[in-house]
Amino acid sequence: MSQKMQQIVLASRPDGAPSQDNFRLETEAMPRPGEGEILVEVSHMSLDPYMRGRMDDAKSYAQPVPVGGKMEGGAVGRVIASNSAHFAEGDHVFGMFGWATHSTADARMCRKLDPSQAPVTTALGVLGMPGFTGWWGLNEYGRPKKGETLLVAAATGPVGSMVGQLAKAKGLRAVGVAGGADKVALAKGDFGFDACIDHRGKDAKALRAEMKEACPDGVDVYFENVGGPVLEAALSMMNPHGRIPVCGMIAWYNAGGLGADAGGEGLTAPKLWRTILVNFLSVNGFIISNHWDRYPDFLNEVAPMIADGRVKYKEDITEGLENAPQAFMDLLTGGNHGKAIVKVS
Repeated sequence: MSQKMQQIVLASRPDGAPSQDNFRLETEAMPRPGEGEILVEVSHMSLDPYMRGRMDDAKSYAQPVPVGGKMEGGAVGRVIASNSAHFAEGDHVFGMFGWATHSTADARMCRKLDPSQAPVTTALGVLGMPGFTGWWGLNEYGRPKKGETLLVAAATGPVGSMVGQLAKAKGLRAVGVAGGADKVALAKGDFGFDACIDHRGKDAKALRAEMKEACPDGVDVYFENVGGPVLEAALSMMNPHGRIPVCGMIAWYNAGGLGADAGGEGLTAPKLWRTILVNFLSVNGFIISNHWDRYPDFLNEVAPMIADGRVKYKEDITEGLENAPQAFMDLLTGGNHGKAIVKVS
């Protein structure tokens, strides 16, 4: 076993969009697992928008990464040493191992994977936190009904593509919003959306015009992933008693403080609240980590749909831990095509 490992730490807090200077690649001594812990050689790690919020020292639902601390995130790998009766050397496992080649973790916080059932990378995307997020938010707060219209932003990402495909399976009209002609084609082709709108270079007025064409009967469920002009346009399309599950707001993340200082899109508080009031809208924010008790239900419903091809997925894999910062920065500006993953080893 190698006596060294590498990890990427937060070198400094970003002011706006992250840069390479905010990250640092370090070489450390190989950690040893304590009582009840496992040591894992990471094969793949996940990149997710929420990680941007962890880089800010702002009040949120989770503690920020400390300056000098390892960047957080889910990853999969192989157990190379175990002090737990629940894991043996060679087991494949998912856990919050962070941006690193190796990591120790409390075995109780890890999940054993079966590579014969699905590729281990699916635990980071379609069968992991993003896929579960889409399933839970759509069903619990979207409350979809056959014949309704669903609109979802970031339609080709791991959350949005899950939402759209599940909505189609339930008999809804699924309309996506994505950035670029290639992503629009992906949404309508691989993921089976009825229509998809390219948001690149368009303000809320232009987006609203295209939404009216794609959603002639209005929008009953808007699954919110992005904020910005897309949200402003979508609000104007909501039918009475519409539902808006609020999952994310990636358009505002680089403003700092989880978008606290973002503005200029024309979406004022009075306008927002009046729209919610007069259309009797249900708007529900959620953090999926509060709902892991439902994860087995998600697997029971969705895993067979993936196995038989009813739900499709796409992974965007970057090679090398040292390239994780650039891949993460690309993710924040829509440069990924599918679930963003870094192949570590």
